[in-house]
Parts: sequence; C-alpha cells; structure tokens
Amino acid sequence: MELLSGIFSAFGLSASAGLNAYIPLLIVSLLAKFTDLINLKTPWDTLTSWWVIGAIVVLGTVEFFADKIPAVNHVNDIIQSFVRPAAGAVVFAANADVLTDISPILSMVAGLFVAGSVHTVKSVAVRPALTAATAGAGNTPVSIAEDVISTFLSILAVLIPIIIGIILVLLVTTFIWWRWRKASAEQAI
Repeated sequence: MELLSGIFSAFGLSASAGLNAYIPLLIVSLLAKFTDLINLKTPWDTLTSWWVIGAIVVLGTVEFFADKIPAVNHVNDIIQSFVRPAAGAVVFAANADVLTDISPILSMVAGLFVAGSVHTVKSVAVRPALTAATAGAGNTPVSIAEDVISTFLSILAVLIPIIIGIILVLLVTTFIWWRWRKASAEQAI
C-alpha cells in the first residue's frame, strides 16, 4: 500500500504543478521542513533549504500576479510551459522517492509528462477558448480557481493520496467513455 500511496501522491503533486508550478513545490518544501508527513531523501531534501523556500515564495508571488493580468498571462503561460513540467518532474521524483525505489529518471519523466499534459490542456485548449468566449474577462477568476485547485490537490495528494488514485480512475474511465461515445456517434453518421 505504501508503494501505491507514494505513486498516487506523486501523480497528484505533478498534476497540481501543471496548474501552478510553485504551489506543490512550496507545500512539499514546507511539509518536509516542519512535519513528519514528508521526509525527503537526498538530493530532494534541498527543497527544505530556506533559500529554496524563499525563492519558491518569490517566484510563486510573481507568477500569481502575472497570471491575473490580461496579456501578461499569455506571456506567463509561455514561460510556464517550461517551468511547470520541470516542477512536476521535481515533485514527482521527490515524492515518489520518499516511499519507493523508483528510478529518479523514470520518476522525473513521469512527472514531466503529467505536469506537461495538464499545462498543455490548460494553456492550449482551455485558456484560449475562455479568452475568446469572455474577451479576457474570465481569465482572472479562472486563474484564481486554478490556484485554489492546485493548492487543494497538492494538500490532498500528501494527506489522502488514495483519493488521487480514485480521481485518476474516474478521469481515465470518463475519457474512455467519452471517446467511445464519440466513436459511436461518428459511426452512426
């Protein structure tokens, strides 16, 4: 069960990084520094350094405000296209390594893929459609919602990782059902 718990937690944290790179990094850093919920192994224990925590707070603050300003948020999304997958790779590898002996390279690739996928869907499909539909007025509330979801998902991934597993199963099942319905509808035409 520890193996699944570590994997589910790692998936949840990296998915959260796809929405906001700095929230899961900060949560992992602070929980590892001040609690026994996370005990990071070397080299991931560097995340508990005050310098690293300070840098995460500063970068997270900049990203928070940049994502709320129209036009600046598009530039921010381009920059975050590199940052969010990298953050996902770090939190996945750091967290998976806490409870398992999964290869750090495999962990980083998995985190990169998960965070990159979430970020891509958000920045290529959701945000442009939202911007077009609301003339940009919906970007700020959605950005705030993304930050709240990222925070909630990060905390949930650490405290109750089995919920992440259930969410993953539901998402995959929903996606398969949706694809099956779409294929059935296309065949009917």
